[in-house]
This record gives sequence, structure tokens and C-alpha cells, in this order.
Amino acid sequence: MTITDSELAAARSRIEAAYAPDLLAAASLKFSELITTHARSIQSENGNVLNWNHPVDNIELARQHLHTHDSLDTDPTPADLSQQDTGPQQDTGPQQDTVQEFQQLMQLMLDRGHNLQNPRYIGHQVPASLPLAGLFDAITSVTNQVMAVYEIGPWATAVELALIEMIGKEIGFTPGTFSGLVTHGGSLANLTGLLAARNLACPEFWTQGTQSQFESTPVLLVSSDAHYSVTRSAGILGIGADNIIKVPLDEQRRMQPVALKELILKSQSENQNIIAVIACACATPIGAFDPLNDIADLCEQYQLWLHVDAAHGGPTCFSKQHQHLTAGLCRADSVVFDAHKMMFMPALSAFLFFKNKAHQFSAFQQQAPYLFDPSAPEIAEYDLGLRTIECTKRANSYALWGIWSLFGKGLFADLVDITFETAQIFYSLLLQTTDFKPLHKPECNIVVFRYQPAWVQALPLEQQNLFHFQLRRQLIESGEFYIVHSVLDGQAAFRITVMNPLTTKAHLERLLETIRHKASTLQHAFPVTQQTDHCEQT
Repeated sequence: MTITDSELAAARSRIEAAYAPDLLAAASLKFSELITTHARSIQSENGNVLNWNHPVDNIELARQHLHTHDSLDTDPTPADLSQQDTGPQQDTGPQQDTVQEFQQLMQLMLDRGHNLQNPRYIGHQVPASLPLAGLFDAITSVTNQVMAVYEIGPWATAVELALIEMIGKEIGFTPGTFSGLVTHGGSLANLTGLLAARNLACPEFWTQGTQSQFESTPVLLVSSDAHYSVTRSAGILGIGADNIIKVPLDEQRRMQPVALKELILKSQSENQNIIAVIACACATPIGAFDPLNDIADLCEQYQLWLHVDAAHGGPTCFSKQHQHLTAGLCRADSVVFDAHKMMFMPALSAFLFFKNKAHQFSAFQQQAPYLFDPSAPEIAEYDLGLRTIECTKRANSYALWGIWSLFGKGLFADLVDITFETAQIFYSLLLQTTDFKPLHKPECNIVVFRYQPAWVQALPLEQQNLFHFQLRRQLIESGEFYIVHSVLDGQAAFRITVMNPLTTKAHLERLLETIRHKASTLQHAFPVTQQTDHCEQT
């Protein structure tokens, strides 16, 4: 089928309308109005945290909007838009219709989304991101800033490398000797760090794959509470989930160095090749920080790669009050450090550091980096695509660079201090009750607890667990609060993470009262048939 000249002209007209700067200006004004109104509304005492709708209903509504302009023949083709200098506040005709539809779609997104900036959001380890960070991040999206080689993203590369240098110094690495990269999430960062460790321990794996003939079985020695992405990495890397050896924890759910030493010696006696020891700072279940210096001592003694998942707790290095929790982090060979958790950046922005700068190219064993552009070998060091799984990579450090430049690094210390203190306040509130029980003393902003009045304790354990699952489901679907659940030693519990620095004691007192109220209405339904809740922790 041959396209006619008039059809080409109509297509060009539609494209020009979509790219019109005046349309962007008009839509930006609406965006500013709506997002400001939204930001103010979610601070109210009665607004929903989660706007709950069934998945089927949400998908159907989303599908309906995708069919809005199915027929190009009926769509407006404002060819005269480029010839009109109406300005952003004098929209007429098709452009005004588009702006109105943009406003409606944006409002729908806000109405159906999850309000993480609401102080009653205390769920996953995903923050109420700093609002201005989103505006810096918007520059990335609107102008499509990407990275791979320096010339495609010169400023994005400069920003990323400057941040790597600054955060690395805060961790305690020696300037000039370490390296790093930014990737899309802690899971990819864990995978990349462990890939480097695997390639150094088993260099033939990269070229020969699973056909390699190993003299010893590759294994990982891992904190028993390590994030599930470590198990995924083991599978992806060909090490195998069955070759993860879990190191026992102490009563505070921290890795036991004595047990680690025993497993190191056992692995060596059984002719196993330890690819890496993986510690947590902190682990997801209760926010426990492993004793990094003790673990590093053992890794140095036995010449083992130490990988620390500090995705959540890494930013404690900014806080004078809490930096002791990550003492020894700079001794790790690789460190995962998420900006989209405790630095309160929009997702996703995860840093991976290598203590030894020479390891920055170990994960991906291409030939010499200068092959990216043989005419400019001095630029190769800045071609960051050689370090990451992604080739084309979104410039996801603009937000952090902008906030740091505006407010200074002290803001990150404030965010850590306030959220950790709020968790301590909640812990104190739990201790003052007779019907709630904290399951640990918090080290950070994560608190796990149970609701256990006498009638709940009288139920069989499986019924107690089901009660916690169902009560949480009612709580989050009501929109009143958003918390998650956890299972510790076979016992279901509630889990909060204070990821909004505006959450106060009053909000937490209200949470306890809300749980009590909903429990009283749910009491008559127990005991009931066991069901499964498939929610994951993050």
C-alpha cells in the first residue's frame, strides 16, 4: 500500500503538533497546578494512602484510554499550530483539547496511584521522594538524556562520576583508588558486583559458560537474611541457588562471624570455590546490620571477595549519629548503595562501588575499553557503558545531583536521623501497650511487630498468621494506612519502614488505634480456612 502525499502531510502535521513547544508550555502549567494541588491534598488527615482498585478494573480502564484515538482519520491535524504564536495561556482549538485531555489523564494517574508522600505510608523500603528531585528527574525524561559512551551523555556522565567520587569518600574509600557505577536498582547492582567476583574467581566462566570444567564447585557464603536478588543472581550467574550457603544469624539477626569462619573452613575442606561472602547493611526482614569489620577481617585472612548489600543502610555514612552501623563498609570489595531508598530519590538510582579501581571492568570482559572509539583512547575511561549491564542507560543521577547541589549532603544526614528516630518512637509506643509486641529493637527505620490480644494468642499459629495477613489487607485497601507484612521464624507480623520524614508520633498512634478497630470487626470471622497472601517484601 502506497502512502499518498496528503497522508504524509497529515502525518507530519500530527507529529509537529505533538512536538510543539507551545503545547509543552501549556501542559507544563497544568502539570504544575495539578501536582501542587495533589502534594497539598495528600498531607491531609483523611486522604487515601493507597487508592485501591482491583487489578482487573484498573487494567480495563487503562485499556479504554488507549483506544481513545484509535482512528487517525478522526483526530485533529492542527497544521496551523506552528504558525500561531498564541503563547501557553492562549490555547485555542486542537491544542487546548490536547491540554485538557492531558489534564484529565494526569488527574487519573494521581487518583489511581499510590500516595507515597502521605505520612501514613510506612510500608516498603521505597521513599516519599523529595519533590524537587522529581523536577530534576523530569529534565532527564523530557530531553531523553541517556548514557553509554561519553559523547552521547556528557553532562550525565560528569554528574554520575562526580557523585560516585563524593559518595565513595563518605563510605570511606581512599580517593583515587576506587571506582563505581550507577544502575537501575539494587538487584542489578548485586548482580553486577557478584558477576565481577565470579569472573575473577572463575575467569573461564565468561567465555566457556556452563561447559567450563571446574576443579571445585563455586559457592556463595551469604547472610541468611540476604535479599532474594542474591538468589536470583546465583541462578543467573550459573553458580546455582543450591550452591548458596547460608551463614547463621545471632539473636539480633546479624551474621555470626564465628559461624562464617567455620563455613569458610568447611568449604575449603570440601574443595568448594568461595566466589564471595555476602553481608548486609542492612538486611530487609528487620533492618539488621551485619558486623562488617569482623567479617572483613575473615575475608582478608582467607583472601575472599566481600560483597556488602548496603542498598538500604548505606546512607547512614552521612549521619554522625548512625555511621557506626556501617563501620567497615569501605573494606568491602563491592558495595551496593541505593539512592532511591534512604537518600529519598525517585526510583531507580543504585550505586555499585568497587574498592579496587581495577575491578571496574571485571564484570564485563570486553577487550580494551579504547575500542569504543580508537580515535580518542583518552576518553575511554568515561565510556561508562563498559561497566554496566545496560548499554543505553537512562541518566538516573540528575535528581541526586540537583538535590545535593541545592541543599548539601547534610540533608541526607537529616533524613536518616529523623526516620530512624521516628522508628524508635514507634518502638516505645509498642512497649507501652499490652496488645502489641515488637519483635526486635530497631537499629534503623524498620520495625516488625505483632498484634496479639488474648483472643489472637488463643488461636492456632496458622490462624494467627492468617489474621495478620487479612487485617493488613483490610487496612491497606481502606486507604487509611499502608504497611507490609513479614514472616519471622514461621510467625506472621506487621512491618513498617519509616520512609516519609513527615510521619509523626500522632500518625503512629493512629495506626495502632486503626489496627485495633479493624481487628475488632475481623474477630468474628476467626477461625477460618487458611489462605495465602502473595505479597513480597522489598
